[in-house]
Amino acid sequence: MRGLYPEIEPYDHGMLPVGDGNALYWEESGNPAGKPVVFLHGGPGGGTVPRYRQLFDPKRYRIVLFDQRGCGRSTPHCSTPEADLSVNTTWHLVADLELLREDRGVARWQLFGGSWGSVLALAYAETHPERVSELVLRGVATLRRKEIQWLYGGGAACLFPEAWSRFLAPVPYVRRGEDLVEVYHELLHHPDPDVHGPAAQAWSRWEGETVKFTPRAEVVAAFAEPEFALAIARIENHYFRHGGWFAEDQLIREAPALAGIPCVLVQGRYDVVTPATTAWELTQVLPGAELHMIADAGHAFDEPGTLHELIGATDRFASC
Repeated sequence: MRGLYPEIEPYDHGMLPVGDGNALYWEESGNPAGKPVVFLHGGPGGGTVPRYRQLFDPKRYRIVLFDQRGCGRSTPHCSTPEADLSVNTTWHLVADLELLREDRGVARWQLFGGSWGSVLALAYAETHPERVSELVLRGVATLRRKEIQWLYGGGAACLFPEAWSRFLAPVPYVRRGEDLVEVYHELLHHPDPDVHGPAAQAWSRWEGETVKFTPRAEVVAAFAEPEFALAIARIENHYFRHGGWFAEDQLIREAPALAGIPCVLVQGRYDVVTPATTAWELTQVLPGAELHMIADAGHAFDEPGTLHELIGATDRFASC
């Protein structure tokens, strides 16, 4: 089974102003003369971590990581009052990604995105197909209504009832039959930290408890860290209640525009966060897409079978 490449440090990093008072943290590692690849993290609002550099052969890839608006080391952080979510949308991020490509002097690059990162990769690629050399997508999502309702409307609760009860805990009992994404919007933006803090932790912890095929305590604890939880909960809720600013089925309907771009999709069969139906439906309309359905995996990128196929894809595309 293939595994992560050894740990590496960036050879360059900086902050890129992108307008609206936002600046993105970016970094490059690997080979400055190598094949360009940009890593699109999940969430939205999850930020990058050093392990993501290890998904690529450092001798053959020029590895670009960046933190999307409002999270990680980008500023302002969405756990702070000055963060303006009205200028944090999918199309702002698509524009940011194009600014980053131009700033780094990249003509075309590989897009590697998992979970929300797969959504952003598809949105960018369908907007700028001439700038994309390949797509490697994991835990595929398109932010259709049925996908959001599966995770936040009670579908996934059938598999994780204990975790779902903790997700519901901050919600007043009389409101639990309402649209929970909307209810959580009110809770997450309540001025009282004793309201928005526990709500953020409950929202983020729900994801941490469902992300792995076999839940792990250290992953749940990381998702429940207060500052991280507040940023990811506010950003995710903001995106999900607006359906990503897509027309329904938009990313599926416009996928034929990606004809000619090699695409590998790696999907856990038992992914609760982004169920396998989306990856399957995308391959039916995406010409030449290659789907690897991992029989014993959930949503996380580092589960053995998923990681094996992801590294296999990046290794294969390194010489293209």
